[in-house]
Amino acid sequence: MSFRAEAIRPLFPSLSFPTDDGSLPVFLDNPAGTQVPRSVMEAVTQYYMTMNANSGGPFATSQRNDEMVQQTRRRMAEFLNAPSAKEIVIGPNMTTLNFNLSRALASLLSPGDEVLVTRMDHDANVSPWTLIARDRDLKVKWVDINAADCTLDMGSFEEALSVRTKVVATVHASNAVGTINPVAQIAGMAKAVGAWHVVDAVQSAPHVPIDVQEIGCDFLLCSSYKFYGPHLGIMWGREDLLNSLPAYKVRPAKDIAPNRWENGTPSYETWNGLRACLDYWEQIGRQYGEADLPQYQGARLNMKRAVVAVQDYERELVAELIDGLSSIPGVKIAGIVEPDRMGLRVPTVAMVKDGKSPDEIASILATEHVYVWSGDYYAVEIMRSLSRPQGMVRIGIGHYNTREEIQRLLNLIESI
Repeated sequence: MSFRAEAIRPLFPSLSFPTDDGSLPVFLDNPAGTQVPRSVMEAVTQYYMTMNANSGGPFATSQRNDEMVQQTRRRMAEFLNAPSAKEIVIGPNMTTLNFNLSRALASLLSPGDEVLVTRMDHDANVSPWTLIARDRDLKVKWVDINAADCTLDMGSFEEALSVRTKVVATVHASNAVGTINPVAQIAGMAKAVGAWHVVDAVQSAPHVPIDVQEIGCDFLLCSSYKFYGPHLGIMWGREDLLNSLPAYKVRPAKDIAPNRWENGTPSYETWNGLRACLDYWEQIGRQYGEADLPQYQGARLNMKRAVVAVQDYERELVAELIDGLSSIPGVKIAGIVEPDRMGLRVPTVAMVKDGKSPDEIASILATEHVYVWSGDYYAVEIMRSLSRPQGMVRIGIGHYNTREEIQRLLNLIESI
């Protein structure tokens, strides 16, 4: 059965919550954060009713909490096809986790060592590395983009690598222009020079099936509030590294992975929401999954099938969006636009229109209850590379969006 947005929209209460004038909003701000299904909301409430306790106690609520924690890690490992739930670190957000990781790796680096970052990345996968370079007297090497289609300049990447490269930080899919990078190829290149490879998968997780074993990286980070869950960050890391690297923690805390990377008492209620979110993905796979993926079994198969199903649907929508934008006079799109290359991007589209600033366009659309973002969305370097000091308008499709919503957006942009 092909995926149908209309069938799952009733699962998301906010999609039917009317605005002040009675109309329904159009959520195309998804790269900044998605709406959540009712089951996620209910899971947060259920936590407070049935297991609201700290970890490690002998009493019922604490034991239920601990069981939930293990289940959530296990489900997240299934989503990423991680070998073990012990490789799943959960924290307040991806940025905080990445700063913790960079601090740990920095302690093993020496002056003159090199870190490689790209001009495509969100700053959450740039500043953690440039700051340790400043503090430890490391050398920063930048990988450029091809401005014509906003793809990574792999020639620049090869030139930047050297025997002194210790960290390679790359984005899986751009949060600004939607480009999908060849992260498995990059992982192989990083391994060849003995560097750690850190992947920012925040923007790819809702749109691309992720398999950390297939990618071959050392660390991968994402955010559950970008794939229909609560506000949390997740870091996958190889178990040997999570156990051997110098984690910064309080002395009484457990010194085993993944606990040694999780400082303080977490917001366990959101962990239960994450578990419900992953259950939702498995449900989508059971209902709509048709992809032949013999390398996966059980929940891992269903979750991968789910992402493939929504990926096919989203590619249709983004192709219609790009085609419609391309026909509007004065509109310019950054990134991949060719119909036969839709498989090389996620449904995140950056555009501008002559005569109006990005902020003005976003504000006009907001008055019509169509929600998009403007600016640089913390992807500072790519906007500099594109000579867009005001940034661009970002339209981000999620799998609950419809063709009718895309047409409503296009009509409004044409009228601006």
